[in-house]
Amino acid sequence: MNIAFHNEHLARLDAAGRVEYALKHFPQKHALTSSFGAQAAVSLHLLNQASPGIPVLVVDTGYLFPETYQFIDALTERLKLNLHVIQNPTSTAWFEARHGQLWEQGIQGLEQYNKIRKTAPLEKALEAHGIQTWYSGIRRSQSTTRADKPFVEIKNNRHKVHPILDWTDRDIFQYLKKHDLPYHPLWEQGYLSIGDVHSTQSIHQVDHIEQLRFFGLKRECGLHE
Repeated sequence: MNIAFHNEHLARLDAAGRVEYALKHFPQKHALTSSFGAQAAVSLHLLNQASPGIPVLVVDTGYLFPETYQFIDALTERLKLNLHVIQNPTSTAWFEARHGQLWEQGIQGLEQYNKIRKTAPLEKALEAHGIQTWYSGIRRSQSTTRADKPFVEIKNNRHKVHPILDWTDRDIFQYLKKHDLPYHPLWEQGYLSIGDVHSTQSIHQVDHIEQLRFFGLKRECGLHE
């Protein structure tokens, strides 16, 4: 399959058109991964409208904000999502007894933490569900690490599609307003990028936007690298 050709075509479509094209042309089975972060309602609504009941995979590290768990419940009920919660089978207490608080152990600790609590459980779930095409809601404007992302790429022998990759903050706002969808409850408190409690900061706590996650040591958790 010619990925360059597909990317050129996807670049000419709007987000809904990209989803429609991917659903038609890319391998089955399809799923959406979501962190249920600040602006997650956009992709959840967009994909579920185009493909009602599409599996929605969320990685629960065990360290999410209480507001995130409440947001997951609220959107799942409202949008009638086919939600699948992905977790490492080891409890957070047992995990810390074995490894300590890895997020406090520099870049290597963070990478080990992300692999154990996030990327490895998700990869296992993708395999178990037979997912061949998966969608994310990342955008180029969110960080320098995403600035050159293509609309579709191959990761671990799967198609990975980013329908709203070129959207601006204004595009997000207008979509949420049009469909009467909410931001994450912590958005109004200055949390622009929301992950785990222990490694997420609000805009009021940092000097630069790249410091909102992982103490500024890294931007990605591994799911989109």
